[in-house]
Amino acid sequence: MKRILFLTFYFEPDLCAGSFRNSPLAKELALQGKGDVEIDVITTLPNRYNTFSVDALEKETRDNLTIQRIKIPSHQSGMKDQIISFRKFYSETRRLVKNRKYDIVFASSSRLFTAYLGKKIAKSLGIPLYLDIRDIFYDTLEDVLENRVVKSISLPVVKRIEKETFDYASHINLISGGFKRYFSQYKEKNYSFFPNGIDDIFIEASRGVEIQSENVTCRTIVYAGNLGEGQGLHKIVPQVAKAMEGSVNFIIIGDGGAKGKLLKELTRLEVKNVEVRQPVKRDELLRIYSQADYLFVHLNDYNAFKKVLPSKLFELGCFPQPIIAGVGGFAADFVGNNLENSILFHPCNVDELVEKLSQYEYKRLIRSSFVERFKRDIVNREMAKTILNYI
Repeated sequence: MKRILFLTFYFEPDLCAGSFRNSPLAKELALQGKGDVEIDVITTLPNRYNTFSVDALEKETRDNLTIQRIKIPSHQSGMKDQIISFRKFYSETRRLVKNRKYDIVFASSSRLFTAYLGKKIAKSLGIPLYLDIRDIFYDTLEDVLENRVVKSISLPVVKRIEKETFDYASHINLISGGFKRYFSQYKEKNYSFFPNGIDDIFIEASRGVEIQSENVTCRTIVYAGNLGEGQGLHKIVPQVAKAMEGSVNFIIIGDGGAKGKLLKELTRLEVKNVEVRQPVKRDELLRIYSQADYLFVHLNDYNAFKKVLPSKLFELGCFPQPIIAGVGGFAADFVGNNLENSILFHPCNVDELVEKLSQYEYKRLIRSSFVERFKRDIVNREMAKTILNYI
């Protein structure tokens, strides 16, 4: 019997892109490997948002799939909190796998360190390492870190860890085609480009949304997800809401390190048409999406984010409502080429968004070809095959 060690910091029932990507992928691996392969998932108990809690077993077994969840300290998604949380995940994972034998390590990582953990374990066992890279951590730090001293110390360390990790990997999957150029420095690797996908639950929910919309004077814009520096909502939502009071209402659902900045800016501008809510379960979120007039996605105006492809675009793209997308670079090209009926604007550009929204003639349409192309089960089926090829 072959064994796969599957590392992901987030897994169901947690609410985030990492969980939504890796939970069905692990199940697909178990399905394809049934009778020949056992999969050990090591992850954390739900922790993405400190304002959202849901029960989960620390250990559960589903046929040939075992899930071990590690309890980590509660955190506010700040850099220091994340380091403390990951240290706990790192040390507990090393303890759990001690004296166990595996045939391959799979690690899905956005902040590099889960990938590094995978490398340490794979190298100690002399086995292949398959990485699923969801973000370029070095690029993000280069943009986000403001303290010059911290930056000068941190970036060389991260670069060294990155090089060690990617040099050892047998296979690297890049979730965004925008990462290609950066990874050209790591030659002689097997690369794949399996993106995020659309879960059936979103497809089913979208079927109940009316294509015809009432002609109303004030429309609702919904954003749900992380409220961090990376999303930069504090730079766009309060200002646009204030400028378009009486024409639009915003509903913002989520939590994160920059939530305080958003609330502060809303207060400073005396904004009355933005409602900020705590994270909700997926079924409730789908109901809110279904009732929205516009669905919103935004990334801060950082160079690093010109390479990324937000997972949010996939879940929003199956709904018929227009998408408002404040993204640049590869993501902007993706929206332009794949998502009809979208209002695309440069990140953090308040005037551009106000102008485009004011001029937009409201309509809804079903993006059938997009949904068919990016169904999560199709993406996972093909990705799982490439993982199993290494054992």
